[in-house]
Amino acid sequence: MAILHFKAKPGSCVNQLFVSPDGAMVVRLNAPAQEGKANAALQAYLAMVFGIAKNRVTLLAGHTSPFKKVELTGVSDEQVETVLTKCRAATAA
Repeated sequence: MAILHFKAKPGSCVNQLFVSPDGAMVVRLNAPAQEGKANAALQAYLAMVFGIAKNRVTLLAGHTSPFKKVELTGVSDEQVETVLTKCRAATAA
């Protein structure tokens, strides 16, 4: 089980997970921030990125805030670090 803290930015052109220069995780979402659409898009996107089912992504905090706390059931810290390393490399390129 992994717990992630990051900032969500709804209303973007594409879904994207990246690590900012200050080390903070940011997720851009193409869904609007209304009626839970961005939270649903976040759940689906993180499930796709980490290769798990959507029901294994739980929003613990930040339901109405851009600052999110998410639990990923069945994802190890090593898997999280692998994904974040790829995100850092993609951001630097």
